[in-house]
Amino acid sequence: MDKHEVQVQESHTNVTYTDGQAAAIYGQYPPLVNASRPQGERQSYYIIFTAPEYKDGEVTKPATITVIHNWVMVHNAQKLEGPTRHKVVTSYPKDHPEKAPLTLQFHGDPIEYRNTWIRDLSNSKQEVKVNDLDRSTLTSVY
Repeated sequence: MDKHEVQVQESHTNVTYTDGQAAAIYGQYPPLVNASRPQGERQSYYIIFTAPEYKDGEVTKPATITVIHNWVMVHNAQKLEGPTRHKVVTSYPKDHPEKAPLTLQFHGDPIEYRNTWIRDLSNSKQEVKVNDLDRSTLTSVY
């Protein structure tokens, strides 16, 4: 959403700062474990993002992110402190878009994206299980 970043890069052997490695919530939280596979092997990410809720310009419920990296849950409904930034204490702005573009960023490692899907869960009252996703309700962006 141009405000919240999950790192997608080679971290199997790449030593980097903890909140900048693969599957980290950039600048805020490292993944619980390094689930990265060796470079050249297919990596998978399932990212469930819930936008923050506002009332009268104040955050009433922070944004959360769940990240499943290579079938390992590395963040479970992690509350965000605000937009992701590096080496800066963050806080929420006075407003936040309900929807925004998904951006895929290149960090210099050989990378290809495929099977990228977006599903709007805002009207869903039921629990969504990764294995049960109905692809007919998803939007392909590849």
